[in-house]
Amino acid sequence: MEKTKLKILYTIPNFDTAGSGKALLQLAKGLDASLFEVAILCLHDRGAYFETVKQSGIPIYIADFLPKERPLLSMFQACWKLAQYFKTFQPDVIHSFHYSSNYTEPLAAKMAGIPWVFTKKNMSWGGASKNSWRLRSFLATKIAVQNTDMQQAFYPSSSKTVLIPRGVSLTAFKPDVPKPEIRTKMTTDADKRIIICVANLVPVKGIEVLIAAFEKIAVAFPQWVVWIIGDDNNAYADQLKQTVVAKQLEHQILFSGKQLDVKLFLDYAELFVLPTLNEGRKEGSPVALLEAMANGKVVLGSNVPGIKDQLASFPEFLFKAGGEIDLKEKLEKLLLLDAVSLKKMGQQFQQHVASHYSLSLEIERHSALYRSISKK
Repeated sequence: MEKTKLKILYTIPNFDTAGSGKALLQLAKGLDASLFEVAILCLHDRGAYFETVKQSGIPIYIADFLPKERPLLSMFQACWKLAQYFKTFQPDVIHSFHYSSNYTEPLAAKMAGIPWVFTKKNMSWGGASKNSWRLRSFLATKIAVQNTDMQQAFYPSSSKTVLIPRGVSLTAFKPDVPKPEIRTKMTTDADKRIIICVANLVPVKGIEVLIAAFEKIAVAFPQWVVWIIGDDNNAYADQLKQTVVAKQLEHQILFSGKQLDVKLFLDYAELFVLPTLNEGRKEGSPVALLEAMANGKVVLGSNVPGIKDQLASFPEFLFKAGGEIDLKEKLEKLLLLDAVSLKKMGQQFQQHVASHYSLSLEIERHSALYRSISKK
């Protein structure tokens, strides 16, 4: 007898950036096709990553699945209408990849009698959205949390949560022979050694902390340069660049702009730094750090939720969030080592991510989650 496949409907507001969209697509493509049937629901067909998702062959639908929360009567009417639309997919589970505290989507799923789960992606909770997060969580069948701090801070006694941190493709990010054109692109001489930071350039990422820490040792380590990889088309990035010029470090701290394939840049680096601040949304489970580890890099990360989970086995490679002196001292020790020593050290990080944060393990955990809540 043929097995009945579980139908999973993924919802996501947009594919404007490849962060959440990439995570969703990797999961949807990775599920066992003999056990699962997947579809995606999105608000619109714009966005840089939408075409990639479309080319995957996974059915993707466009509709407004986020009714406005006020006025109440209109909200309930819209949710009832959305519930009927959800039923047309006949899903066994709806899984939301929306980062916000919206609760109308899960309310519609509840009206339709469809199990609804969401992934908690960041450390947002308090303020004006606190009640919305509580209601979203109350309506959820299960909640996939990405780090242990989320569970302890937001759901200390909940039976709904399942810890599912992000995973990374070990084959896609394994170390390779660097491509010469990348050094040329980054105007970096062949004798220079490279520290890299890959991040969406927004204030919470704390890039200024890395710049300040490196400034204190730049003269002592002229053979080292910092590559900052990420979209630099915003006011925060402009401010960072102005700081670099003011400190006369423009030949040692270099910005790449947005890059679709960060792996090409990781292949050149020896050290990776993620200086996220302990404020705002913080981190969920930062995949950039995992990609660097899979690439065999020695990594340093600030001691904030998400990062401290990933580096729990390497506490000496955590530094105080916002602590430029702490980061400077840790960098200083590592920059004294030769390339062979750093490579050997990086292999420990590579083994760690393979054991605990592989993409296959993330997919396996989601598969178990879906099976545990399906009515089939």
